[in-house]
Amino acid sequence: MNVKHYAVAGILALGAAVPVVASAADAEAGKAKAAVCAACHGQNGVAQIPTYPNLAGQNEQYLVSSIKAYKNKQRTGGQAAIMQGQAAALSDTDIANLAAYFASLPAGGGQ
Repeated sequence: MNVKHYAVAGILALGAAVPVVASAADAEAGKAKAAVCAACHGQNGVAQIPTYPNLAGQNEQYLVSSIKAYKNKQRTGGQAAIMQGQAAALSDTDIANLAAYFASLPAGGGQ
């Protein structure tokens, strides 16, 4: 085997070692938990109030990290106090499920 073959074999071995991140979250459970979110973020994840963000179609990992940042009081300003209160009662499973649900919705409410 020459150096080229070792390089290719090394790259393939590294690729096999990289974990595949698959969501184990339950979007249906997230949907059930999302009822309280609708007051600000809309029934379909599209906010009716321009200063509130749309959640529909948002990146799942971004939603997880954002909600956890509110829960840990790392996000401040704006409506952070409201979100901190909402996030405080959520478990990591709840957060993952909510994120999976909102990420599964079509961005812009399917319009």
